[in-house]
Amino acid sequence: MRPPGKNKKIMKFVIEHEIRGRMRINVCQKRMTFLEADTLQYYLTKCSGVSSAKVSERTGNAVICYSGSRTEIIKALKCFSYKSTEVPEAYLQNSGRKLNREYWDKLVNSALIHFGKKLFLPSPVRSAVTAVNSIKYIWHGIRTLAAGKIEVPVLDGTAIGVSVLRGDMNTAASIMFLLGIGEILEDWTHKKSVDDLARSMSLKVEKVWLQTEDSEILADVGEVRPGDLVKVHMGNVIPFDGTVEKGEAMVNQASLTGESQPAPKRNGSSVYAGTVVEEGELVFRVRETSGSTKFEKIITMIEETEKLKSSVESRAEHLADRLVPYTLLGTGLTYLLTRNVTKALAVLMVDFSCALKLAMPLSVLSAIREAGSHRMTVKGGKYLEAVAEADTIVFDKTGTLTKARPVVVKVISFSGEPEDELLKLAACMEEHFPHSMAKAVTEAAKRKGLTHEEMHSKVEYIVAHGISTTVNQKKTVIGSYHFIFEDEKCRIPEGKQELFDQLPPEYSHLYLGIEGELAAVICIEDPLREEAPQVIRSLRKAGFSKLVMMTGDSERTARAIAEKVGVDEYYSEVLPEDKARFVEKEKAQGRKVLMVGDGINDSPALSAADAGIAVSDGAEIAREIADISIDAEDLFQLVTLKKISRGLMKRIDRNFKTIVAVNGGLILLGAFGALQPGLSALLHNTSTLIISLESMKNLLPGEEERAPEENMELCPEGI
Repeated sequence: MRPPGKNKKIMKFVIEHEIRGRMRINVCQKRMTFLEADTLQYYLTKCSGVSSAKVSERTGNAVICYSGSRTEIIKALKCFSYKSTEVPEAYLQNSGRKLNREYWDKLVNSALIHFGKKLFLPSPVRSAVTAVNSIKYIWHGIRTLAAGKIEVPVLDGTAIGVSVLRGDMNTAASIMFLLGIGEILEDWTHKKSVDDLARSMSLKVEKVWLQTEDSEILADVGEVRPGDLVKVHMGNVIPFDGTVEKGEAMVNQASLTGESQPAPKRNGSSVYAGTVVEEGELVFRVRETSGSTKFEKIITMIEETEKLKSSVESRAEHLADRLVPYTLLGTGLTYLLTRNVTKALAVLMVDFSCALKLAMPLSVLSAIREAGSHRMTVKGGKYLEAVAEADTIVFDKTGTLTKARPVVVKVISFSGEPEDELLKLAACMEEHFPHSMAKAVTEAAKRKGLTHEEMHSKVEYIVAHGISTTVNQKKTVIGSYHFIFEDEKCRIPEGKQELFDQLPPEYSHLYLGIEGELAAVICIEDPLREEAPQVIRSLRKAGFSKLVMMTGDSERTARAIAEKVGVDEYYSEVLPEDKARFVEKEKAQGRKVLMVGDGINDSPALSAADAGIAVSDGAEIAREIADISIDAEDLFQLVTLKKISRGLMKRIDRNFKTIVAVNGGLILLGAFGALQPGLSALLHNTSTLIISLESMKNLLPGEEERAPEENMELCPEGI
């Protein structure tokens, strides 16, 4: 964060309250805009020592939690100015501050108007306003009835209409007020879910390298125009659709096409937004910058689906509609049996729709929010339902059950040279290319303290194959079996064939050749996650009856990992499409299947599963592929996800039973004359609000205890 210049306006502030590690300040300005609040919050979160910060644009207050020096925090605040702070456009677009403020204001204004009318308007005027407002509800009910449907609008319109005809304007106003609150909350829930989905699906690319005639310029994404040349380095996301002008690369297109293998791209090839350069680098000419790229079309398609709504939510809505005729029938029977309009109206004042239609979406939204607090992204309520019901879980091995951070296990010399010398030579070559195998070699050399000078001439990197250079006037190559033995025609030294045949098959092999002869084989292992065996046991206790591991590795490697982890079945040497076929087969047998993978090569299986879960470990497009993403650092999040999902289903079931019991009781009390219509409506509305507020509470009882197995059982009934 650069300091402001002399002419920049410095923010003035007052410390209103502070304790050790926490400070609340008030910004000395009349009004704070959404942009200013987001800018200040972004600045504070980026300050050294600040663990969290929250800014309220309404009050102008900022709460700062920090672990560093108080003096440094004060100094950073004194240096802050809105003009000198650069905030990424994506951060501003995704803050959600404006949406939350808009709907909160709607709720507050609705409550103020409702209760303000009671306090300040004369009774005749209040009655006239209520009568006018009732017209839209009555008309909606008439139109629904005219269409041959007896659904919730009919019940609402009847209750409001009868109340107005009887002159009971307070009851009519209360019903309309609560219906309005329900509509606002439901709309807020839906829009927030759509925004969360769009954010999780968006490309988080802020800067790109623009290629000019004589240099490269780092520019904001928003500055790029069709026809510009953009350079994409290895490991980065391609931000736009375009055509390759220069370079050669292997591009992973799984997020768009589901292809299991990276596609080669060279001069004249088309590239698409959202795909990833796995090896090599490209310069491409931008064809489209926004609004119509293939990746954005996929986002639009997903946003337009009904994936946000779980089947339990849909069933709740349908059930609310199906109960309407019975409520009307109960009202009619009460009048016929008692000839008492008051008792009949007391029954009519109570319906199940408000609570069912309000509590269920709030429960789902609350569960999605709670999952987010545990560093999990859930892209819709139906995926939580799928996790709750799932009995089969399929794991990819690499990057899921293993760490996807390879390490060198041993170096086997074939030339008679010391192993450390050969490792040092390999590290000298590999340090120029930051792929995972190269990092494993350079890290192994660093751990052993093997420092080296640049001994080689120009290093040539052959995409998807290996490295070739000259060391001490000798041609030296390192790479895959195909590159070393088939492309470079290296041979195994005389008398070393038996040693070569005995190479441990459970490891990956990197081959080093000098002057056409194999010099060394570097054995590399992708270590198992420490928590993986315990997670498998915990998932089995949590209700999964079938746990499967699938990998493209050899049978021997797969068997060794499967035995350590404790899965029920494992499959080796499988392609991504084989995983997808397995998932489809399990589903055809009536099982509910989860697929857990790295979110890139496993995309066909992730799409085929009832819910696809990506273990996000730095892969930039992992979150775009899966239905749910979890933090790569801890597989116990899968257990937490199962807990939240099962807890959500229990809460929905409990809410349903409570709604039926409470409203059923009110109907009976009204039918027997124990409740007046106004009191019946008040109790019904109050119970709806209480159930809705309860639905917004966390499902898990405080901080998660994740390590001991005895704490891995599902949410208890009382949560």
